[in-house]
This record gives sequence, C-alpha cells and structure tokens, in this order.
Amino acid sequence: MAVTGQAMLTLFYVLVLEQILQGLYNLWDGLGWLRLAQRRAGGHSGFYAPRVALFCPVKGAEPGLEQNISALTSFDYSDYEIFFAMAGADDPARKIIERITAASKHKVHIVIAGRPNDCGEKVNNLRAAILKATEGFDVYVFADSDGRPARNWLARLVAPLADSNLGAVTAFRWIFPQIGGLWSALASAWNAPAATYLGEHHRNFCWGGGTAIRRERFEQCNVMEFWNGSVSDDLSLTRALRQSGLPILFAPECMVPTMFDCNAAGLLEFTNRQIIITRVYESRLWVQGGIAHAVYCVAVLMGVGLFINHLVTGESAVQLLLLAIAPPVLSMGRGVLRLAAIMEVLPDWKTKLLADGWIWTFLAAVAPFLALWNTIVAMFSRQIRWRGIRYELISPGQTRILLR
Repeated sequence: MAVTGQAMLTLFYVLVLEQILQGLYNLWDGLGWLRLAQRRAGGHSGFYAPRVALFCPVKGAEPGLEQNISALTSFDYSDYEIFFAMAGADDPARKIIERITAASKHKVHIVIAGRPNDCGEKVNNLRAAILKATEGFDVYVFADSDGRPARNWLARLVAPLADSNLGAVTAFRWIFPQIGGLWSALASAWNAPAATYLGEHHRNFCWGGGTAIRRERFEQCNVMEFWNGSVSDDLSLTRALRQSGLPILFAPECMVPTMFDCNAAGLLEFTNRQIIITRVYESRLWVQGGIAHAVYCVAVLMGVGLFINHLVTGESAVQLLLLAIAPPVLSMGRGVLRLAAIMEVLPDWKTKLLADGWIWTFLAAVAPFLALWNTIVAMFSRQIRWRGIRYELISPGQTRILLR
C-alpha cells in the first residue's frame, strides 16, 4: 500500500507540474492575445469596401431575434445586400424579418431553401441562398441569427480581404447570458477559451457566425462541393481553404456578442454538439483538447483526493492542496486576461462584461470538467441535435437525418 501511495503521489507531482508549466505558458499566451486585441481594435480597418452579399440562415423566433436582425440591416457599410435563408415559408422568423427589414436601406432577400435531405439544415439554407446571389457580388459574408454585431462590424470584417492572398477573414462569438442562471453562465465560460484559440498563426478555423471570403475564392475552392453531405458549414469551409493552402485571418475586433440562455439539458446539448462536430471534422484538435482537459481534471482531482487522504492519516497535507488549486488559479488568471481583451474589442459591452466578470474568470476553472465530459461523449456517439433536428455525423461529407 505504501508503494502504491508513493506512486500516486509521484504521478500527481508530475501531472501538476505539467499543468503549472502549461498554465504559465497560457498566461504568457494570454498577454499576447491581449496585445493582439488592443492592436487590432485601435487600428484602421482599411479602405477596401467591395460589394457584399451577407448570408444569414434563420430558424424560429428565437429570443432577441428582432434586435439581431436589426443589427444586420444597420451596418455602416454602403454596398451590401442581405440574404435570409430558411427551410420553410411558414417559419415564424419570416414575419419578424419582413417587419424589421421593411424600412431597411439595403435590399433584403428571403430565400426558402426547403427541407434538407443529405446535409444539415443550416448548410442547405446557405447553399440555396448562394445560388440566389448574382455574380455582381465581390465578397460573401456569413452571419448567424443569434449574433448582434456592432455597426462597424461588416466594414472591419471585409477590409482585410484587400490582401488577395488571404483565404478568408473570421471572427468568433462571445456569449452573453440574458436571463442568467448557472447553466447559461457555464455555457459562456465553456465557450470563451475557443475565442483565444484563434490568433496570429496557421491553425485558425472559420466560424460560421462571422466569416468573409472573396466570391472568386469561394468558387475556386469549390466550397459548395465541400458542403455536400455536411452538417458544419464553417469547418467544411475551413477544410476547403486548407486543402488549397490558403490562410485564414482572425479579426478579434470583429467579435460578435451572442445572446444565449439554456437549462442543464440545453447546456449539454450545445456543448456535446460542438465537440462531436469537432471530432468528426477536426479530429486532431479534438484529441489535443481531450488530452489537455483530461490532464487538468486528473491533476486537480488527484490533488484533492491525496489532500483528504493525508488529512485522515495525519500526514502533512497543506502543500498538496496548494498544488491542487494552482492549475485552477492559473486558469482563472487566463480568464482575467481574456476578459480584459474582450473589453478592448467590445467596448459597448464593457458594463455587462464587468458585471458578469465572474463567469469568465471563476468559472474558467470549472469549464475543463464539462469539456472533458463532452470529449467522453464524443468518443461513443456521433449523434447531435441541432435546432430540433437529430443528425448522425457519419463523416465530414456524409450526414444522416434521424429525426426532424
């Protein structure tokens, strides 16, 4: 028993040392991300202002839809048209869109895509909308109906495409709980680290709620072909760009405030779906994330367990507790840096960011446990539920609809 106990103690020391070193690196990386956010937020967006087709798939009258649609029609950008795409003409969102856009200065199209057969409904909606867009557009921009971007968002997202060598420009969401509650807060804390995964490197991925791409680039990369049989519009677009060797620029100044509330079941549905999609479309990232979350959780739980065991046996235990809480404290420190960076790029939301700051700091220490659970679920299931439809993700190019 003594040998086993010593082995457990040694393993704990190894794991917690790795986590402390990783946490310190994450703090350094967080400082770099903060500097990136400050530089991009304070910089001039440029003068490239091509004709834009803005695509937004919609389904249902979700909370905040009126404000979100209004934001999409109110950009400080002169030459763009909006294509709202939905599966059926009887979708409750249609009347809301028609009412909000009636006074819009920009032309608005409502595209009825029909029910999907071999792909996700969002992908099917986007494919139909793109087929309706004429060749007079220079740039395609993709947005989500649950986002509420700032007035200068479109101009800042499109401007970097002045560099014709870019594949695409992308942003990411920052989730704001509206009603409140632990589950919504945990969903926001869980989502936050994905934003800071993006940066000035070659590992960026496109996010479907905020991506701009030149039309000719979209066609050259055969994105429509990559969307065949797909449930993930953004990761399939990412695969198309990577296959062509084209870089994806991350624009943190274009972060999108996203309204989201959920209960416990909704939290698991959302987080499991994201990780299952990642497993199918970005398996290497799924493995890397799973290992990182597992080491973090095991190190913390082992430390707490050894601390309790040493208390019971009367051995010195304080050092074990201090080591066990070191990774969560470092994780919270990274959360503070992340929050500071988001306040730079979303200045209009600073009051709410400060009021709810505990979500992205204290809960940062808890989020890896949820992410580990999602990883385990993704090991045994490829089924997801998205906007009322249940899918089975057979491969990146093959999706089976199980229940509508």
